[in-house]
Amino acid sequence: MSDFTVAARLQSVGTPSLWAITIAGVIALLVLDFLVTRRPHEVKLKEALGWSAFYIALPLAFGAWVWSEFGSERGFEYLTGYLVEKSLSVDNLFVFMLLLAAFAVPSVLAQRVLLFGITGALVLRGVFIALGAAALQTLDFAFLIFALILLLTAAKLLRDAFTGHEQSVDIGTMRSVRLLRRFMPVVNEYHDTRMTVRVDGRRALTPLALVVVAVLATDVVFAVDSVPAVYGITEDPYLVFATNAFALLGLRALYFVLHAALSRLVHLTYGLAIILAFIGVKLGLHWAHGIWEGVPQIPTVASLLVIVGVLTVVTITSLRATRNVVPGSKEVVTERR
Repeated sequence: MSDFTVAARLQSVGTPSLWAITIAGVIALLVLDFLVTRRPHEVKLKEALGWSAFYIALPLAFGAWVWSEFGSERGFEYLTGYLVEKSLSVDNLFVFMLLLAAFAVPSVLAQRVLLFGITGALVLRGVFIALGAAALQTLDFAFLIFALILLLTAAKLLRDAFTGHEQSVDIGTMRSVRLLRRFMPVVNEYHDTRMTVRVDGRRALTPLALVVVAVLATDVVFAVDSVPAVYGITEDPYLVFATNAFALLGLRALYFVLHAALSRLVHLTYGLAIILAFIGVKLGLHWAHGIWEGVPQIPTVASLLVIVGVLTVVTITSLRATRNVVPGSKEVVTERR
């Protein structure tokens, strides 16, 4: 019997009251983050470590509650989904790092840009989660579509990695930036946290507005990958939302903790490609199982072990490959893909 089938027979996690409490909690945490970043300041390691510890303890405590309240099957689903989303969010952080560098964002404004990106990602993933749930309920081949999306994404990541494709940002070629410049002038200087300023009687955009729009545009791409990936672990839309929310909420603090180490994860792309391909195969097998019961299924526990194993291996090999390179240097960054 498929682990999806077993999960469907278990008590539903996403009750209306739990949805309301969770969404209210996410909004409260976002408001708290905006209050923290209301006065721009450079984030010190001690502050980043404190917030990171909080945003790691919170989802783990929630996972323990899910385990005790709904059983080990749902507990494994949540933990595996959270691990998948957290690993994909690290790739988000690397792209955010490139954007912040390309736009020369002052260090005191970096956390405000990240917070806008995280908020946009939450909204977009909420939309994709709802669409995914509707597709799974109405389309028999929705799992096959999700599987193909993940397999194609994995193939692209591997192609870029093997061809030595550098992941870089060219501001001048970004469609979102070019579109904004068509409608409004752009000043060259940052003006604290303001998105627009008045120059010679005309309203103009600041570079902060451009980088925020660029970050939001990248959120769309990541949502297309991450939502099908976690649906490969659990069909429960509530758990899908919870794993995404918890993985994203801690990114602002995690960025400043891992800023130097991120550039050393030169093999992360390979690991993410393997994970996405593995989940794609799992979804494809589940779809085929609905046609012929003889098709084997991959249990959630096995998925968790594979994902942990892949992340462990690529982390070790990445650190070994860059042990003689100064963390955060340009040499490390350009070797990543």
